[in-house]
Amino acid sequence: MNDLADHARRLRALPPSCGPARIIAVDGHAGSGKTTFAGRLASRLGDAPVLHLDDLATHEELFGWTDRLRAQVLEPLARGEAARYAPYDWTARCFGTVRTLRPAPVVLIEGVGAGRAAVRPYLAALLWLEGDTERSWQRGRRRDGPALAEFWDGWTVAERRHFADDPSHPFADWVIRQEPDGYEWLEGPRATAGASQNLTESEG
Repeated sequence: MNDLADHARRLRALPPSCGPARIIAVDGHAGSGKTTFAGRLASRLGDAPVLHLDDLATHEELFGWTDRLRAQVLEPLARGEAARYAPYDWTARCFGTVRTLRPAPVVLIEGVGAGRAAVRPYLAALLWLEGDTERSWQRGRRRDGPALAEFWDGWTVAERRHFADDPSHPFADWVIRQEPDGYEWLEGPRATAGASQNLTESEG
């Protein structure tokens, strides 16, 4: 996995974007593999903390979490302090026990909408997980099972509306494409022109 480690070093070398921290957003359609990718990248970043936006969203506010993100996570990190937030329990439909997100040189935020306009001023880089929308949603439906079919029916409408109103992809620094042997990093729409930096991270 040398190539993923190389990209991790590049991310660590970026200028801080939120106080002393470098916030890296991992965005993409639901079911595109963001959580798995973020976990692998975090391990190459020395077990960097990862915030999952599913912990801030609710049934009633699928994309109405920006104020919670700013107040509970981004503002404390900007002061060099630990963030404290109460993750949402999707079964009990209420917020649970408070968790602590430690300050670190690099912090990952993963989830649909992680690269939205309200968050971008705090970001050192925006990574977009490439994936066909319908195939990603089908993967998410298979993962969650028939019990959540009704939720997914509502989610797909909400996600489509969100990205129509507040797209992330045009602002991505890197587009990440999952391949059978790992991940291919492609220069994103926002990236400055230069030499091609397409790299494949081998899963060994």
